[in-house]
Amino acid sequence: MAARKGGRVAAFVMLARALRTSGRPGTAGIVAHLRAVPRMLLLGFTGRYPGLGRSRIVLAVLGVLYIVSPVDLMPELLLGIFGVGDDAFVAAWVAGALLSETDAFLHWESQGSSRVVVGEVVR
Repeated sequence: MAARKGGRVAAFVMLARALRTSGRPGTAGIVAHLRAVPRMLLLGFTGRYPGLGRSRIVLAVLGVLYIVSPVDLMPELLLGIFGVGDDAFVAAWVAGALLSETDAFLHWESQGSSRVVVGEVVR
């Protein structure tokens, strides 16, 4: 996906919107977003979904690795609740980015994505 202006803020806005609207009829719930992740990654890596940039995937993977790694910029043992804050911030960003990406993917799918053919034009 092309770089978005304010992408970091957009991830948090998407997270809040998804949590607010997850139970409303006519909206894709969180379960639908999670089910779309494997399809989105497969189509993104194979080039059939043009909306997913590899840099975005790399950032999300790095975020997850930061959360699960024992190395921490703000250690919980020394800083208490403030040490958990950086992990919570990164987790919220990853979740919001994932929801934002899958929302765009679900919209793309609903617009008739099957008509997209990857290939070269031969003259």
